[in-house]
Amino acid sequence: MRARRTHRGFTLVELLIALAIMALVAVLSWRGLDGMTRTQAATRAHTDEVLTLQAGLAQWTADLDAMLDPTELPPLDWDGRVLRIVRASTVPGQTGPLIAAWTRRGVADGGQWLRWQSPPLHSRGEMLQAWERAARWAQTPSSEERQREVAITPLADWRLFYYRLNSWTNPLSTADTPQTGRTTIEAPDGVRLVLELPPGGALSGVLTRDWVRPTVGGSGT
Repeated sequence: MRARRTHRGFTLVELLIALAIMALVAVLSWRGLDGMTRTQAATRAHTDEVLTLQAGLAQWTADLDAMLDPTELPPLDWDGRVLRIVRASTVPGQTGPLIAAWTRRGVADGGQWLRWQSPPLHSRGEMLQAWERAARWAQTPSSEERQREVAITPLADWRLFYYRLNSWTNPLSTADTPQTGRTTIEAPDGVRLVLELPPGGALSGVLTRDWVRPTVGGSGT
């Protein structure tokens, strides 16, 4: 007579333990995936910030490289708040000079480095008006003027120096500013830009960029 086989199944306790292990594995897997996603997002934001700053510095150099020397205005002017530059338009089909301006504007969470640009100008009157608009934009911008500005990067502070008479000097100092026979001031041989980037971003600390006028020798760097 054969013995009857008995088939033993999982007990309730064993089933609960298995479910608990599966839940733990699922939680650990989710945390791993979430960490990878956060890391990728942070890396992408870091890269975007660096590329945006590089594009802003490239535009800064392009504005200075395209600087003109009109008779009505100085080629560039720094009043401690805004740098205004008279430059040539490089947009295809749009000839004539334009005004580019750079400033730092304080905001609730610190400050922003901003650039403003006028449309191409076709008369002396338009040029003088755009020059004044650039100054107003840096102080009390209207909604219309804000539409022509581009935010470059968060900025704690910034400083400018001109290279003239074989040394870097404060642009607001007139004691060693070379004058021409006109009423305007000559463009310096170089411009030093010093940016103080706030902590917490992709880049922080002090960044210095020197530009040399192409006619002096070499290109902007």
